[in-house]
Amino acid sequence: MTKADLTVCKGLPADLSERLAQKLAQTQSPIIDERLKLTADLHPAAVLIPLLCHQGEWHILLTRRTEKLWSHPGQVAFPGGAWEPDDRDLVQTALRESFEEISLLPESVQLIGQMPSFGTISFFDLTPVVGIIPWPYELILRPEEVARAFIVPLSFLKDPQNRYYQDFIHEGLSHPVLYFKRYDGELIWGITAQIILEFIKLLEN
Repeated sequence: MTKADLTVCKGLPADLSERLAQKLAQTQSPIIDERLKLTADLHPAAVLIPLLCHQGEWHILLTRRTEKLWSHPGQVAFPGGAWEPDDRDLVQTALRESFEEISLLPESVQLIGQMPSFGTISFFDLTPVVGIIPWPYELILRPEEVARAFIVPLSFLKDPQNRYYQDFIHEGLSHPVLYFKRYDGELIWGITAQIILEFIKLLEN
């Protein structure tokens, strides 16, 4: 997608990539869950936040994990996964995993920057990588990992009326967890919802 193409999308400025890159460059301190501060090493991981323009409006691409996976089965997530020793950095981790999961070619992603990392209850230090992808795009899902890929408009995610908190029991303790109302039949919650909320705060600032 060229810079000229960005002007057809509403809800965000035409110079989105420049503004967002500047903002991301200023937000490098990690966001670590309080429950994880006393734990041992967190394993590095990365996800891609794929921004795209569909019918003149900005959307985010998400996936739903298959029920076969041992980690977070059936949950909505960003494409991504754990860092591997052959990965040059976490950006490459996000791009490699996105290609493996949904056949998104790394060279098709216009990289914008990285958000602060998130500590997760599954003991990952998770770094979101923001990028713009062309749309429409032929996605080929890896059937053992991804049950579905879908897009959600940013206007839906930015509306405070479409999100709420609900108690979630983990290891016998109750914690308030962020949820979004269902969109296209899909429930976005947990760390994915929290990353989206932090991303929206960046955009609104």
